[in-house]
Amino acid sequence: MKGRFGALLLFAAMLGLMAPVHATTTKKAEPVAGKKAVAKSTGSTRTAAKAQPKQKVAASGKARSAAATSKTKQAAVQPRKPVRQVTMSDGDPGRLAIHSSSALVIDQSTGQALIEKQPDAVVPIASITKLMTAMVVLDAGLDLHEVIAIGDEDVDWLKGTRSRLPVGTTMTRETAMLLALMSSENRAASALGRHYPGGLPAFVQAMNRKAASLGMYSSRFEEPTGLSSNNVSTAHDLARMVTAAARYPEIRNFSTTAEARVEIKGRVRDFGNTNALVRSDNWEIGISKTGYISEAGRCLVMQAHVAGKPVVIVLLDSNGKMTRVGDANRIKRWMESASVSSARRAA
Repeated sequence: MKGRFGALLLFAAMLGLMAPVHATTTKKAEPVAGKKAVAKSTGSTRTAAKAQPKQKVAASGKARSAAATSKTKQAAVQPRKPVRQVTMSDGDPGRLAIHSSSALVIDQSTGQALIEKQPDAVVPIASITKLMTAMVVLDAGLDLHEVIAIGDEDVDWLKGTRSRLPVGTTMTRETAMLLALMSSENRAASALGRHYPGGLPAFVQAMNRKAASLGMYSSRFEEPTGLSSNNVSTAHDLARMVTAAARYPEIRNFSTTAEARVEIKGRVRDFGNTNALVRSDNWEIGISKTGYISEAGRCLVMQAHVAGKPVVIVLLDSNGKMTRVGDANRIKRWMESASVSSARRAA
């Protein structure tokens, strides 16, 4: 009995010991759970508290990033300033390759000089002289249908140039003017001067008076053909002369005639214009005259419409047979290019 009772007591003691352990574990579990909850809450609060600055930093970083992105987008969206198309008109026209020693291009509608290269150099002008010859004849009101003759006095003893008009050839004053302006016939120009009232001396005086009346103060004329190197002028003066010559319908017509057939002593001869540009469809020329002697080089003056503008072009002392034509074409391309660029900028 004592043994059984002792065993029961031992079993009861063991049950008493197990209950507090289980309770303690349970109770401790609650506080632990509570601490964990508090810890989680505190942790989240602390995390939130700590996160706030981080969020601020993050927000600031995002703001900066957003601002940078916005600027990038704005830069992408914002239209760029128009790129300026640089043309010769915007820069120095001297960059244009003009090979003539003296050159001038004037916009007749404004009087503005578009290109200048030694425009005031006094130089021989060769057969450009013939424009003045024609103006003096027309100013005198002489009968253009009157027949005049080529004489020995009209032969070029100075330079020895050839002519297709033999001594003794007769023609109307009108035909002589046509050949002088179109084909630069020296004998025809000389005959026009000789058949002027008072003869050649009176004609030369009239030429110089006309030059003075046009403001050509740096110009001097000695004879009507241009064979003399003492016939001198400047690009500025010649621009005035070309502008004045453009007022004469006969000069406009004769100087731009591409070719003509003339009967000389019963034989028909073909004469062509010394300026090849009058035959070009790319040019609209109102006045044209070429010239050449060794002292003057190759010269060209024109009144023309280029890029919608009436312009006077003067090219003096060009080296090479085609240099003056090349210069004229370069000027034309330059003006057309500048006009297109201006139109694009305006649009």
